[in-house]
Parts: sequence; structure tokens; C-alpha cells
Amino acid sequence: MKSAAAALESNLGSAWWAKRQQQMLAKVLAPLSKAARGVLSLNLPNGSCVEFGEHPCERLNPVVTLHNWKAVRKAFTGGSVGWSEAYMDGDWDSPDLAVLVEWIAVNEAFFDGMLDSGKVEGAIQKWRHRRNANSKRGSRRNISYHYDLGNDFYQRWLDPSMTYSAAYYRDEQQSLNAAQHAKYQRLIDLLDIKNGDHVLEIGCGWGGFAEQLCQQKAATLHGITLSERQLEYAEQRLSNIKLRGSAEFSLTDYRDTEGQYDHIVSIEMLEAVGEKYWPRYFETINQRLKPGGRAAIQIITIDEARFADYSANPDFIQTYIFPGGMLPSPERFRAEAQTAGLTIKDEEAFGLGYARTLHEWAKNFNQHWPEIAPLGFDQRFKRMWNYYLGYCEGGFRGKSIDVYQFVLEKPQC
Repeated sequence: MKSAAAALESNLGSAWWAKRQQQMLAKVLAPLSKAARGVLSLNLPNGSCVEFGEHPCERLNPVVTLHNWKAVRKAFTGGSVGWSEAYMDGDWDSPDLAVLVEWIAVNEAFFDGMLDSGKVEGAIQKWRHRRNANSKRGSRRNISYHYDLGNDFYQRWLDPSMTYSAAYYRDEQQSLNAAQHAKYQRLIDLLDIKNGDHVLEIGCGWGGFAEQLCQQKAATLHGITLSERQLEYAEQRLSNIKLRGSAEFSLTDYRDTEGQYDHIVSIEMLEAVGEKYWPRYFETINQRLKPGGRAAIQIITIDEARFADYSANPDFIQTYIFPGGMLPSPERFRAEAQTAGLTIKDEEAFGLGYARTLHEWAKNFNQHWPEIAPLGFDQRFKRMWNYYLGYCEGGFRGKSIDVYQFVLEKPQC
């Protein structure tokens, strides 16, 4: 029986350039013939199909269709970022991007750096990432790039609570909206927020947590964001409903906050801080908490074994979705918190809940695309956004990334 690489070689066409790219593809994909879980079916531009992997799974059998050989060149020169750009450009397709990314994650040992960027492209990607450093000015620019795409855009595919972070699912029947409210409730309960407490929310989004808290408790919340669109939405949102507590919002960098609070909440904001500024973030948490105060931090993490390579090589998300972003490993998060003088009182991971959240977002996004496109978004943006959502869903399912809720406490003295 022919190996997958030999089968690919046997399908070489006569055109020199096509033949050369097919040879390159055969060489680089040869190790995948031994993939331990699932089988990748690769449909070639000439209509033939080659399979990689020895152990089919009931679910983990991705399909990739190359429409032309440009995808090969882009992957060779640009690594994983080049491969994602080829998808955005329509050079290849897959019926389920999340399954493909999960398959790559669980078979990572067989890739052996095959999707690393070339020296030139890699240097360019690193230079761009450094330019997106999260100084105060850089942070505002980076946040605006993503979150100021427009409230109308996000309203089309987020749930009615306008929550853009992992939902906390309690059962298979729970809706996305209910699971988002369950997430907020869990954070309120973890901190045991009481009437009269003062709460700082670092990264308040569109005001979903603030609304739920202030409807339940006679607490005072100060929410900060760097997104002008989020600020406008949150202020309008809470001005239109009756609250037991009170909330105010401001366009403020976390480094410019003042005073002390009984509690701090920060939901998937640390990812946008950047590794260089992690110590400052945790120092700020410590400084803003009253003695004995607690902070609830929800954070996407990356597997510790992947962190060194990930932090040295900007990926698709850092290049196209969240400029300046960086995920810590759980180990790095704990170390940074403890160095800042904070004690970890509780933690829970629920990555599969994020995979489900992303799946729901992707379904909503595509269902409402006819309403989104007239807002000024083209087909390349649609493909980029679908790649982003599928890339992340597959990452959570393949356990290369996870999401945690941590509770940190400032000592009494």
C-alpha cells in the first residue's frame, strides 16, 4: 500500500511550477501519515484525494480542499499565518474548520515545525507584533481595532446580553444567553458581593456584568474600557433600566485607575495586556483591592508546553484579530499573581464551554451575514471571521487553549 506522501507524488501534474509545489507539499506532509488520531482527507486541485493518518475517529476526520497551489506557497513562506491568509484569500476550504484545528492540535507531535514561518516572513510577523506593544497609546489603538468594528456588527451575532466571552454552561439544553447570565452569576457568587460593596470592572465590555450585578445588589460599580463604542453602549444600556445599585463607566486605562475597592472583576481582558505588562496588571489588582478584597479574573490560557513557541512566534489571532494580545499559561498566571502578593483562593477551567460558545457565535454570524455585509464587510472579512471562530473552537476542543476563572485575594496586612 502506498504511503500518503507517495500517493501525493504519483498525482503530480506536468506543469513545472505545479509539480514543484506538489513535491514541496508531499515532503512536508509526509510525517502526517503516522497521525495517531483521525484521518485528514486532502483534496488536490487536480481532483485527486490523499489521506493522512492511520486511525479514523468517529468525529475527528477533517477534510481540506485545495482550490489551487497558492496555499502551499503561502504556508511555506508564512507558516501558520500564511496558511490562514490562504484561507482568507479563498485558496482552500474545509467544511468544519474547528475539526481541522482540533485534529492539528491532537496530532501536533507529527507536525514537527512544518508550519513555522520562513525566516523573512517570520521576522516581519515578529516586527509587526512588537509594533503592537500595549503602551497606553498602543492599548487604545489595539482595542479600537477589534472592539470598535461597531455595535451594530456585534449585536448581529452575540446573544442579547451582548457578552463577548466564554459562557458557563450548566447542561446541554441551556441557551447561549442563559449560559452567559450563569457566568456572570457565578462571578458574583464567587466574590460574595454584598449591598454597599464597591466593585471595579477592568474591561467592562458592553455592560452585561454591570447590568446583572446592579439589578441584584445595591452595589456601586465602576467599569472601565478603552473602546469608545462599548462606552457609549454601556452608558445608554444602564440609563434605560431600573437598578438596585449604581454603575458608572469611563474610558480609562487600567494603569490610570485610582482608589480601592472591595472587589475587582476582569473578564477576558488580561489577554489584551501583553506579556511585558503582566506584572503591572497584577500590581494594579493588588493596589486597587482593599485588604482582604477579592478579584475574579476570567482568562483564556495556553498550554504550558506550547507557551515558549507561541510567545516567540505571533499567530493568526495576534496578527489579524487581537493585535498586541498574548495568552499566559495557567502556570504563568499563578506565578504573576503570587509575585504581586495575591493569593489564589479558587480556580476552575471550562474550555469545552468556550468551544460551545464559539460554535454558537459562528452559527449566529453566518445566519446573520446578510445583515452584517451591508455594514461594510466583504467576503474576505467573512472568511477571516469564520477562520477566527473555528480556529479558537478547535483550539479549545484540542486542549491547546483553555479558559479559567480565578479568584485572587489581597492579604489583610
